[in-house]
Amino acid sequence: MKAAVLTRYGPPEAVRIAEVEKPSAKVGEVLVKVHATTVNRTDCGFRAAKPFIVRFVAGLIRPRVTILGNEFAGEVETVGGGVTSFAVGDRVFGYRDNPFGGHAEYIAIREGGMIATIPAGLTYEEAAPILEGSHYALSAIRGAKIHSGQAVLVNGATGAIGSAAVQLLKSLGADVTATCGSEHVDLVKGLGAGRVIDYTAEDFTKDEQEYDVVLDLVGKSTFGQCRRLLKPGGTYVSSDLGPMGQNPLLALVTPLFRRRKVKFPLPRQNRSMALYFKELVETGEYRPVIDRRYSFDEIVEAYRYVETGQKIGNVVIVVVSSN
Repeated sequence: MKAAVLTRYGPPEAVRIAEVEKPSAKVGEVLVKVHATTVNRTDCGFRAAKPFIVRFVAGLIRPRVTILGNEFAGEVETVGGGVTSFAVGDRVFGYRDNPFGGHAEYIAIREGGMIATIPAGLTYEEAAPILEGSHYALSAIRGAKIHSGQAVLVNGATGAIGSAAVQLLKSLGADVTATCGSEHVDLVKGLGAGRVIDYTAEDFTKDEQEYDVVLDLVGKSTFGQCRRLLKPGGTYVSSDLGPMGQNPLLALVTPLFRRRKVKFPLPRQNRSMALYFKELVETGEYRPVIDRRYSFDEIVEAYRYVETGQKIGNVVIVVVSSN
């Protein structure tokens, strides 16, 4: 089968299309013929080994995992022994980041992993980006224990995580303020933000409003910068480790003082998560934002675009052109 292969850390050009061995469905697994996948910040980080701590997970000198890609949508080709939830021919979408594998024509995944049948009416390309940004967003929202009526600031509302977070917060009944560039104000309001701060015109950390929760979903701020925005007892959550990896440490220390605190929640990855987002898509409460589509042979160009930091929502890779 064809796959986008990485044998060394480096720039987008370190990725190349090559023939590799096709996986098989083991006991408890399904084999999916991939029709669409995505390129996201996680892929870029593992490809370039940035931050350096990535190497302690992915391989110190060279990558142990040579096929990246954590999201996919496709058709079940075979099922392993004991599988009862899926059948050959099912249209499915899923997420797998251990050990990735979505940037290929086939991927095998556990029946109990993050995989579900595609909601009716969605193409493979529309289904592929359902889970990556959304499950990180949901982890942040649940970690901060956000509920209806709370004032929440979302920094980075046009990214995959941020655009999902705004929609999820709206469905919860939160009062959402979000940041984005001037050209995307209407998009972000349409996702559910009641108020939008144009980061090209003003610094959101200087905002006069106070919030129950600040969600920095692009990792461009620090707790120190955002502390003044938080109400007493308020919570700061970032999608990144922060300077010198401070956020996990602050998450341990700040709750001890019972004032403003940092949370660094870790996402859950199981089939119930996939089913949860399938239901939200079906009810119209969530729909992933898609920026651009690239063919599989253009995956290096997709990496280049994602690394500009200008993508809006998700970048989809079309592995099989028909839907």
